[in-house]
Amino acid sequence: MSTNRSATRAVQRVGVLVTVGGIVALLGGGTASAHVTANTGGEPAEKGGHAAVTFRVPNEEPDANTVRLVVTFPKNNPVSSAQTKPVPGWTARVQKARLDKPVTLQNGTKVTEAVTKITWTAGPGEGLRPDQYGEFSASMAMPDNTDVMVFPANQHYDSGKVVGWTTPPPPDGAEEPEHPAPTVDLASSAGHGHGGSSDANAASTSGGSAADESTEDGAARWLGGAGLVVGALGLGFGVGATMRARKSTATREGNGSA
Repeated sequence: MSTNRSATRAVQRVGVLVTVGGIVALLGGGTASAHVTANTGGEPAEKGGHAAVTFRVPNEEPDANTVRLVVTFPKNNPVSSAQTKPVPGWTARVQKARLDKPVTLQNGTKVTEAVTKITWTAGPGEGLRPDQYGEFSASMAMPDNTDVMVFPANQHYDSGKVVGWTTPPPPDGAEEPEHPAPTVDLASSAGHGHGGSSDANAASTSGGSAADESTEDGAARWLGGAGLVVGALGLGFGVGATMRARKSTATREGNGSA
């Protein structure tokens, strides 16, 4: 009887450990996605073109509000102009400065002045509260001398804490940093006009991006779901073993008393 009890307890431990592992995997995936990010709403941003970039900002503090977002623009890949989209309860300030050294783009344009920062500030009584997120958008003229735009950002809380999302993107295959800077990929322009070939290329690029995102999201959900299913099976197996062991013990005790 002691052997059966030991086996039952071992199976129960395995089931519980597998279940906890699946839940931890899911929670870990959710935590990793809570970054300040930049996106173009599914529309590909083209080199030398205009793009509306949205910075998504989650509030990760349990007892403080996000009251300011400062986004820094790269000097080597200058953005010549930017216009912000109004956000209720917030003000926006676009700062420009003359470059120490003019940057010549691939189309021959010399950029001598560029956007250096955009600062969004919450008004009195406003801000992103715990478990909220905000979106801050700006339309900007993209340069044509880079494949990736990197926008270091500082998130300010009313507690005085400042979180810097400023780490440059790592090489392919490397582990993601804890506080990565928001980035936007730039695609090569298919043409200089607004003809059908350019529109077709944009649609194709957008479709490919959506497919990639869908595949990655599906894989993450499948892995998390698989962890929970395996954990549930293990726990169910342990419960079943316990019931069988108890039934066997009861039968033996009944036979003994008879």
